[in-house]
Amino acid sequence: MKKVGIVSCYFQENYGSMLQAYATQKILDDLGYENENINIDGLKPEINKAKAAYFAKAALTSDILFYKIGKAFNKIRVKMGSKEFVENSKIRHRSFEKFKNTWFKVSYKYESKEDLKRKCADNYHTVLVGSDQLWLPANIAADYYTLSFVPDCVNTIAYATSFGQSELPKDVQEKAKSFLNHIRYISVREESGQKLVKSLAGRDVPVVCDPTLLFSAEQWMEIQPEKAVETGDYIFCYFLGNNPKQREFARKLKDKTGMKIIALPHLPEYKKCDEGYADKELYDVNPGQFVNLIRNAKYVCTDSFHCSVFSILYKRNFFTFRRFTKETKVSTNSRLDTLFHVLGIKNPILIGDEKIEDCMNYRIDYDNVQNNLIAIREKSLQYLKNALLNTSVANKN
Repeated sequence: MKKVGIVSCYFQENYGSMLQAYATQKILDDLGYENENINIDGLKPEINKAKAAYFAKAALTSDILFYKIGKAFNKIRVKMGSKEFVENSKIRHRSFEKFKNTWFKVSYKYESKEDLKRKCADNYHTVLVGSDQLWLPANIAADYYTLSFVPDCVNTIAYATSFGQSELPKDVQEKAKSFLNHIRYISVREESGQKLVKSLAGRDVPVVCDPTLLFSAEQWMEIQPEKAVETGDYIFCYFLGNNPKQREFARKLKDKTGMKIIALPHLPEYKKCDEGYADKELYDVNPGQFVNLIRNAKYVCTDSFHCSVFSILYKRNFFTFRRFTKETKVSTNSRLDTLFHVLGIKNPILIGDEKIEDCMNYRIDYDNVQNNLIAIREKSLQYLKNALLNTSVANKN
């Protein structure tokens, strides 16, 4: 029996990536569609080679190149010099692996993109990509998340897929235009992505909610412990960027409240500014426990989109920070701007040098947020249903 093939980052050891991949699988289950995540193991060599070629061709003045080189150098440096970091990374890896093996349905291993292309029509009636930042320039160059391997006889859907940036470099714009016109039903997660699709492909596409928002706080209890992972009052910190003043903000919040800081440090790589600011550092935390830590926190400090999402679902007092400056080409700020705008959250996205007293006075009207969330959830779910039914109601221009 043919299934829906899901193209996602179910394998990525990132809390947001795994949670949105799980939510995509879960919503298809709930809608009654047999599905599986397409196994990427056999395709990785081709994908990684194409990505490497893309970065090699990037201009030396590109902040994208410097950003990637800096991350790679940092990983190599720390692995060579920090036994403690390596051991903690292994603990974290095992937690992610256990979650992946427990919760994800994965296809058999395709040996190559050509192998997947040959067998696609026999195995799938629909291939769905999304959500997450799967249309970053390097991913477009790698040509997997573009669904170019899918034959015309198979339905194609992009659900809440993100470019991760507000603009694309010129060297990938033509390829983007091509694949955007190949995918039958497109929806995006950010307003900036909506504008990009219009400018590149001339298509008017809807903004829908991230798949993690398709489920209520109660429904997310399925994958997490009912009992709190950490007891007592605490500030939960989950920072992915390398911004020392945001850790300093958390320390000031601790001084003001008397609450301990619980942190997940050194993600996605080692950062010096993660050293010493938290009262307790956790590594043995799977995605379900990550949600639990947010649910039971008194305050949340983060620069993460998905940490912000779950803070909203659990009606936490939270502070979201910008990971990048607005000028940075790799900036992912637009997804936070859209999230706050769509849900009617008026609190500013912070930098880190704001006064604690002022920030603690911020209040979110969660009744209004819930009403907005119900509306965008219903709209998003209806779009997905229509796309899966392959009806003319879904967007196709």
